[in-house]
Amino acid sequence: MTDLERATSGSGQDAGGVAERDVPGDGSGLSRKGLGAGTVGLVGAVVIGISCVAPAYTFTAAIGPTASAVGTQVPAIILVGFIPMLLVAFGYRELNSAMPDSGTSFTWATRAFGPYVGWMAGWGLVAATILVLSNLAGIAVDFLYLLIAQITRNDGIADLAANPVINVVTCLTFMAGATWISYRDMQTTQKLQYVLVGFQLLVLAVFTVAAFVGVANGTAYDPTPISASWFNPLEIPEFGMVAAGLSLSIFIFWGWDVTLTMNEETKGSASTPGRAATLTVLIIVVVYVMLAVALISFAGVGTGEYGLGNAGIQDNVFFHLSALVMGPLAWLVSLAVLSSSAASLQSTFVSPARTLLAMGHYGALQPRFATVHPRFFTPGYATIVSAVVASAFYAVMRFVSENVLWDTITALGMMICFYYGLTAFATVWYFRTQWFASGRNTFFQLVFPLVGGVVLTILFVTTLRDSIDPDFGSGSQIGGVGLVFVLGVTVLLLGVVVMVVQRVRRPGFFLGETLRRGVSDGAVDEAANLPD
Repeated sequence: MTDLERATSGSGQDAGGVAERDVPGDGSGLSRKGLGAGTVGLVGAVVIGISCVAPAYTFTAAIGPTASAVGTQVPAIILVGFIPMLLVAFGYRELNSAMPDSGTSFTWATRAFGPYVGWMAGWGLVAATILVLSNLAGIAVDFLYLLIAQITRNDGIADLAANPVINVVTCLTFMAGATWISYRDMQTTQKLQYVLVGFQLLVLAVFTVAAFVGVANGTAYDPTPISASWFNPLEIPEFGMVAAGLSLSIFIFWGWDVTLTMNEETKGSASTPGRAATLTVLIIVVVYVMLAVALISFAGVGTGEYGLGNAGIQDNVFFHLSALVMGPLAWLVSLAVLSSSAASLQSTFVSPARTLLAMGHYGALQPRFATVHPRFFTPGYATIVSAVVASAFYAVMRFVSENVLWDTITALGMMICFYYGLTAFATVWYFRTQWFASGRNTFFQLVFPLVGGVVLTILFVTTLRDSIDPDFGSGSQIGGVGLVFVLGVTVLLLGVVVMVVQRVRRPGFFLGETLRRGVSDGAVDEAANLPD
């Protein structure tokens, strides 16, 4: 079967490019949407997953504040934060095996809990990813001018990023380029990501080795002997530090679920995306632990000029330490962080576009969102809408207040906990009739996703409570209430309002006419058996 045949099998196309529903005999309503089936393999999915996580950018922003809070226990904190992500990933894998649908959280929560919970799960994913797109574009702008300043040895160039007009124009250019690539076929995305992710991981590996060499030859800033206690979560002195580690995991691991939203375009759609998600999380945790050990060994956790506890270098630890670690090749580190944010900007488009596609396909949004490009087999309209919303948000917020932008991104931690948690609980409830059919089912369909969902729910409630304090985040407030709380709650309530509007205008989805609530009977849904 050719790629074209695979792309169109299981769902027809009407004149407008909207996929016709081919409702399976099980009555679920699940059906393919006309995406390019079989265009992404396991390696490609893992690479895109790593790209979306953006390890170079994420780690350089996270390692300093974490070291200030927990000292040399950073590797242990990373391992603690890794656990709920892995448990949730197991739940995603189970749901994908039963229902490989590009709507992921939206589709799965709808099948488990009904249309209203499903709609809000989809809203949480879309809101989080679209707003993160604006943040990633802004980061790419900062590192672009920082890199140019580093190469030319002209510090003044870095200040150009602070000019609102230059910043927004450059940001929109990045966004336009990422949109164009995402609009095209998945092969183009994969080819770009192979280069950007490969370069990023190579530089991180070289940086890690160079840091260890510096420790060995005596050129390290504050050489610190490696200890087994660094890796032992039981030696973390305070529970508050453990809670900080779990919160950190939301930031440093988020993005791996992009591998699932490509499931209808992946070879072996019922199994490959779940494996890719698990591999992505495992690779990322290894990269983070190695980098943490290398940096602590090289620079220590003190508050000296280059110590990881120095608040003056915590916005970009890699940049401040790159000259000491890499010498004349220091600019490669900045280029790696730039490529990391740029790669993540492009790959992050995958999730909201395909979720919006699924919501349009099943009638939860206007039918135009279900449009699939007749040549590229990608959700063209949904991709453009995601880009326009993210670009407009960034442009407005950049002129209004940088704090508003930062606080919005901080508030998205709540959104991520919200839809990850709902998806984890959807796993438990959807498979409730077969929890004890085998030992494997007990762990992967009940225990693991339940624990992951509970942890994320606790983080959601804790963040919601703490963010009421005006000192949370940037310290901005409205009427004595923290801006992070106001933004987070506003985004969720906006989702409720949009849902109510859609309920009035398109009642079919909410009445279960297009996608029905159900429970697993132990067999793979018919949609999973459509040809790949």
